[in-house]
Amino acid sequence: MSVPARREARGMFPDLFDLFEMPLTALRPFTGQTGQVIRVEDAVEDDRYVVRAEMPGIDPEKDLEISVSRDVLTLHAERHESREGRRHSEFRYGSYERHIRLPDNIKEDEIKATYDKGIVTITMPFAEQKETTRRVPIES
Repeated sequence: MSVPARREARGMFPDLFDLFEMPLTALRPFTGQTGQVIRVEDAVEDDRYVVRAEMPGIDPEKDLEISVSRDVLTLHAERHESREGRRHSEFRYGSYERHIRLPDNIKEDEIKATYDKGIVTITMPFAEQKETTRRVPIES
């Protein structure tokens, strides 16, 4: 039996590799996540916070939304399936979403995003850090 035929024969049982890839998939409804998870990497580069996300096979102008609210960056994408002349596909389709907590000192009005070869790069400059510690007097 060929690999695609074996996969089709399993029917509704999940693929073992899918379970290892997303180990807490069954808990997602309880965590507030919707859709499939977007894989990301982040780093501080040249006084900027940079987030890169894997999003192959989408049209960034139609299928991608990036928003910031209350120090949380939200990435939401839709990947649509085309069934033209195809019997078997292992691609993932549907809704993808990721929420990323941002550092406090990000200049939200200067966030920029680019899409190249399936990777979304979001660059966020840091604002100057102001001294936020203040001594609180104690009354007796």
